[in-house]
Amino acid sequence: MPAGRPLRTAFASCFGRAIALAVCALMCISISSHATPLRIVAIGASNTHGWYVGNQGAYPAQLQALLKAKGIDAQITNAGVPFDTTAMMLRRIDRDVPNGTDIVILQPGSNDVRFLGTMEQRAANIAEMTRRLRARAIEVIVYDESIPLRYYTIDFIHWTREGHARIATALLPRVLDLLDRRHTDVPSIGDPDRH
Repeated sequence: MPAGRPLRTAFASCFGRAIALAVCALMCISISSHATPLRIVAIGASNTHGWYVGNQGAYPAQLQALLKAKGIDAQITNAGVPFDTTAMMLRRIDRDVPNGTDIVILQPGSNDVRFLGTMEQRAANIAEMTRRLRARAIEVIVYDESIPLRYYTIDFIHWTREGHARIATALLPRVLDLLDRRHTDVPSIGDPDRH
């Protein structure tokens, strides 16, 4: 047997193991990067909190269940505080939205008008919260739509469980759209525009 053959065989064996280890490492990195859940914070007042229906009946929990049904590991934190106005939400936005949050759902509610605030100040507060969050590279969905009266409880302020389900269903495509855009915005290795 030529003297160089065992050396070549040992080298090939080591090289093969190194390649296998590198492939395993890349797979582990890929799996762990996909294992991180989508982090969403829902900011709002009593409706976000789940007045009458509890946290599990409120739209953040219902949206989380809808995302999980789509195979998306989402973790939605309910940061709804009863009686909050948008000025109060603005004061706590940095504290209640931790670093690493992917998306904030802002449901400003109607307490501003109920507690004698102005629509102009409300709009300015919403704009400032959105600006601050986007400056931290956090996507923002403002949910400020009105829903039919049949989805309100007897006080005509708070939503029924069905009302929360309707809102979660309306929010789902908006969250999915943000995720799609995020995936298409990531440049591929062969992308000539990649910096």
